[in-house]
Amino acid sequence: MQEQSAQTIKFYSQYGKRIFDIVGALLLLFITIPLMLVVFLILLISTGRPVFFKQIRTGQDHQRFVIWKLRTMTIQAVPVNMPTMCAEGIPDDYFFKTEQDVRITKVGAFLRKLSIDEIPQLINVLKGDMSIVGPRPEVPTITNAYNTLQARRLEVKPGLTGLAQINGRSNISHGQKISYDLEYVDCYSFWMDFKIIIKTLYVVLSRAGAY
Repeated sequence: MQEQSAQTIKFYSQYGKRIFDIVGALLLLFITIPLMLVVFLILLISTGRPVFFKQIRTGQDHQRFVIWKLRTMTIQAVPVNMPTMCAEGIPDDYFFKTEQDVRITKVGAFLRKLSIDEIPQLINVLKGDMSIVGPRPEVPTITNAYNTLQARRLEVKPGLTGLAQINGRSNISHGQKISYDLEYVDCYSFWMDFKIIIKTLYVVLSRAGAY
């Protein structure tokens, strides 16, 4: 029984997860195309061009890729101060987001509450840069400062949603997020991914911890 379970996990890791990602991303793109067209026009009228925002992020095994989002900040937005880095990695008590961020537009705040700004990343999933479920991708400035333990979250592809996102999202500290991400790295399976997706729907609709 244990051998069969191990084989199932291995198959999902090598083949099943990618199939799951492609089918899921295509389905979600098909469903959200009408919504994206409406949001595109609203952003074009309210905040102007560019409608999309792109940024370099760190993926699996430290591979870098370009992530796409709907722009939710002003064009003049400047990066926030990064945490003080040290040899031990990023402090566990650091919070990457604050609820009152003056750089975020009114339309952008609404899009973030419902995670609509993340929909373009389905293209990243189809390209193979990301997975539907996995640790959220960070910028190289952050991942370059990881200690050995923190860097383990890069052993799998980053995702649109993950354990950290259904257990507090922006309300949890970096240390808590790392704990959830490492739990996923060690234990992920088809059923875990399925449960995370179902709970993500509830979290998104409740708008808990989204900013």
